[in-house]
Amino acid sequence: MQLTAEFSLYPLQEEYIPVIRDFIDALHQHGDLKIVTNAMSTQVCGDFDRVFAIVRQELKASHERHGKQILVCKFIPGELDIR
Repeated sequence: MQLTAEFSLYPLQEEYIPVIRDFIDALHQHGDLKIVTNAMSTQVCGDFDRVFAIVRQELKASHERHGKQILVCKFIPGELDIR
């Protein structure tokens, strides 16, 4: 089953842009996902279990590198045409 997810990351620090870029770059390391980023959020589409596993992995790693942050997510079962 496919899953489409939309994420917005809010690091709780003044220098927030490098933290967001690092998180997005980490998502892009997983070649089995379709990823689209715009000014407001990042959309990810892929296998349901894989998307959740990668988000868990990368959010944990981001927290360990950069400290507290908020990740706002929307999950939509199925594959949407993200661009």
